[in-house]
Amino acid sequence: MYTQNERRTASPDRKKEQTMSKITRRHFLGSMAVAGAAFTIGGTKASGRILGANDTLRIGVAGLHGRGAAHVEAFAGMKNVQVVYLVDPDTRTFANRLKYVREKGGNTPKMVQDVRRALDDADLDAISIATPNHWHSLITVWACQAGKDVYVEKPCSHNLHEGRIAVETARKFGRIVQHGTQSRTGERGARAAELAKSGVVGKLLVSRGLCYKPRESIGFKPAETPPKELDFNLWLGPAPQQPYHENLVHYNWHWFWDTGNGDIGNQGVHEMDLARWGIPGATLPRSVISVGGRFGYVDQGQTANTQIAIFDYGETQLIFEVRGLKTEPFHGQKIGNIYHYEQGIMAGDKFIPNDSTREIQLPEFHIQRGPGKDHFENFVAAVRSRKVSDLNADILEGHYSSALCHLANISYRLGQEVPFNPRTKAFGDDKEAYESLARMEEHLARDNGLQLDGIKYRLGRKLVIDPQREVILNDPEANQMLTRLYRPPFVVPDQVA
Repeated sequence: MYTQNERRTASPDRKKEQTMSKITRRHFLGSMAVAGAAFTIGGTKASGRILGANDTLRIGVAGLHGRGAAHVEAFAGMKNVQVVYLVDPDTRTFANRLKYVREKGGNTPKMVQDVRRALDDADLDAISIATPNHWHSLITVWACQAGKDVYVEKPCSHNLHEGRIAVETARKFGRIVQHGTQSRTGERGARAAELAKSGVVGKLLVSRGLCYKPRESIGFKPAETPPKELDFNLWLGPAPQQPYHENLVHYNWHWFWDTGNGDIGNQGVHEMDLARWGIPGATLPRSVISVGGRFGYVDQGQTANTQIAIFDYGETQLIFEVRGLKTEPFHGQKIGNIYHYEQGIMAGDKFIPNDSTREIQLPEFHIQRGPGKDHFENFVAAVRSRKVSDLNADILEGHYSSALCHLANISYRLGQEVPFNPRTKAFGDDKEAYESLARMEEHLARDNGLQLDGIKYRLGRKLVIDPQREVILNDPEANQMLTRLYRPPFVVPDQVA
């Protein structure tokens, strides 16, 4: 792989003068001391105990707003599991979560703003991460180094490099790390994968993911002083230093490149994961190209609200579509997946044969998923068994699916603004790509009344990928975007120390 220093660059959106650091664990702890941190990460010497079936699993939840509530509720209600830490830079999130843990779990957790204080506690067994995306991998790395197991929300990374480092850290320290793509615990995606392998309905030609989810304008929020309850420096963590505004905390950070990945990496990564799962043996693609824009309004957001990404997997294409404006479903799906086989289409639970006069009998697959009734229980079961194979969504699977979102966004961000007419020839003879673009144009014009002759969209750069090395070929500018400029001491290292 390329090193971080080989790939580093300023964002194409704005240049930032920052120092990159290649940090080993020793240098990392030293930099924390220089920064004035009053605590370090304890390491495996005081952690990583083996839990029996009746031993209490002590877990902390980092990130308490929004999805974090589901984490607290899931773990606090489990037998022989205690939520012993509530972690968030914003103390306004504590009260409701504290009340829930006391009522459902019967204990009083510690409440801290800095996750390092929780990770330095030898009595903590695991951390569950529901922070903004830019913190996911760094907490995963720190936690594994400290001998803790990890449940990390999707996407597991903010960029491709740190996802790979999270995988390697989990493996080196022997930790159980579950990715929050909970559809992996269900059976629909598994059936689609088995159907493709079986060949009963022919080859899988296109594996399509859809994220048709209306998103309103977020408007503009002025820079101001952060609320006194919020440690904004901790909230930013690995992200560049910047002024506080209310579109960052607590949800709209999704639509800014420094902290989020747009809807393709938010809601979309669930369907991206299912689309990739449906392609036998798929990891990273041979190439990707993405098009789109932020249409329908002008606001502070930076990411696309309308996007198509096309991934080449040889015999199969993976096509992903994001629509943030009002839209009609496609084959009955809005947030879901459509699998185009040689003999028909699987949309949701329904198979539609190409030849309506011919009846196709689909096989009954025996779907074996890991232990536990849901995704959180599956994680707890794997923590107790110490078997990575018990996980339904191991960090490696999360890394690959998250990486697809990052690659699509790199293509998009390096693209050029072009008019809708005349139509692009960038897709060569790929009829499925042109069909998807035509439907996107129809969606914007028909469903939302946009005059396409008066606006432009971004035509992304085609990226050629080396899936084994996880690099982009012959494109130094794109390779630099596989990582980011980190803000010490919040640095994801180049290599696992």
